Amino acid sequence: MMGVINLIQETDALETLTDSRCLATVPFGGRYRMVDFTLSNMVNSGITKVGLFAHTKFRSLMDHVGSGKHWDLHHRQSGLFVLPPVADDMSDLRKGDLFHFYMHRDYFARCHLEHVIICRSHMICNMDLSEVLKAHLEKEADITLVCKRLDEEPAGLARRVQVDEDGRVTDIQEHFGRLETDIASMEMYVIKKELLLDLVETSLARGQDHLVRDAIMSRLDSLKVQAFFHEGYLGIVNTLPAYFKHNMELLQPSVWRELFFTPGRIYTKVKDEPPTSYLEGAQSVNSLIANGCEIEGTVIGSILFRGVKVGKGAVVRNSIVMQNGIVGPDSTLEHVVLDKEVVIEPGRDIRGVEASPYLAVKRKVI
Repeated sequence: MMGVINLIQETDALETLTDSRCLATVPFGGRYRMVDFTLSNMVNSGITKVGLFAHTKFRSLMDHVGSGKHWDLHHRQSGLFVLPPVADDMSDLRKGDLFHFYMHRDYFARCHLEHVIICRSHMICNMDLSEVLKAHLEKEADITLVCKRLDEEPAGLARRVQVDEDGRVTDIQEHFGRLETDIASMEMYVIKKELLLDLVETSLARGQDHLVRDAIMSRLDSLKVQAFFHEGYLGIVNTLPAYFKHNMELLQPSVWRELFFTPGRIYTKVKDEPPTSYLEGAQSVNSLIANGCEIEGTVIGSILFRGVKVGKGAVVRNSIVMQNGIVGPDSTLEHVVLDKEVVIEPGRDIRGVEASPYLAVKRKVI
C-alpha cells in the first residue's frame, strides 16, 4: 500500500496560526508538527512510498519534511515525494483534489503498489494502518473509510457518517448537516489504485473535482464503502478551540502515552537544544516544557515549545507558548496561545477563556 497525505483544501479555522503556514505544519505538543502524526503512522505501518500533495503556503512544509530522513523515508527502496500544485493561474489553485491527483497521475502510475491510503494532516491519532488494509481486503470493499465513534461533540469540524448493521457506509454529510449519528469520518480512505484513477478521470469528465464530495458521497449506492472503526485517541484539530483542547489534553499522562507511543512512536524533525534551565525562583506544575527554555517565573498547566523564556515574576497558566516566545517579567498569561517569536512586554496581563483562547500573532510585541 502506498500513502498519500492530501493537503488540498483542508478545512482550516485556525485563524492567524495558518496565515503564513499550511495546517500540516502548525506546531503541536511542544516540539511536533501536525503532519508528524500522519507520517509516523504510515512509516510505523510499513508504508515506504508516501506522496505529500502540497497546496498553498508550503514553504515551512518543505523545510520540515526535507528528504524524509527523520521518518526513515530517504532510502532508495523508500521515498517521500512532495508534490506541489500544478497551476497555470490562480483559478487552478481553487480546484479540488481530484484535479491535482490528475495532474500528478504519473506519480501513481509509476508505483507498483496496488492500494492507496489517502489521509489528511489534521486528524491527530496513533494507529496501525496495516489493520485497515487487512479489513479492506477481508470485506472485499471498494473503499474503506476510517471512522471514530465520538463520546462527545468534537471541538473540530468533521464529516458525519452513517453505517448499517454490516458496517457499510450508507450516508456521509458535512459537519453542518443534520445527520444524527455519533460517528465521525477520520478522512482516511483505503482504495485500489486503479479505482482511484478511474474515479479521478470520470469525475473530472463530469466537471466534478472533489474526492469525497463528488467521487465518494455521490456513489455510495454503487460502491461498497466499508467503515473501519478506530478505538484509540483522536484529536480533530482544524479550529482554534480544538487546537487548544487537544494540546491541553497532552498534560494527562494516559493521553500522552497513548498518542505518542501506542502502537508506535511519533517522529519529528530533530533539533538539538540544551536542556531547559530553571533559574532561582522558577516553579513548574503539570506542564510540558520542551528543551532550550529558560524559566525564571511560574508555569502552571501549560505547554512551552523550544527556546521559550519566562521572566522573573511572570505567570503562565493554561497557555501555549510556541518556540522562541518571550514572556516578560511580572506578566500574566492565562488561556492564551502565542505563536512563534511573540514577545510579551513586562507587566502585561493577558487572559482568554478556554472556549475562546486569546491568540497572539507571529513575531508581535505586546
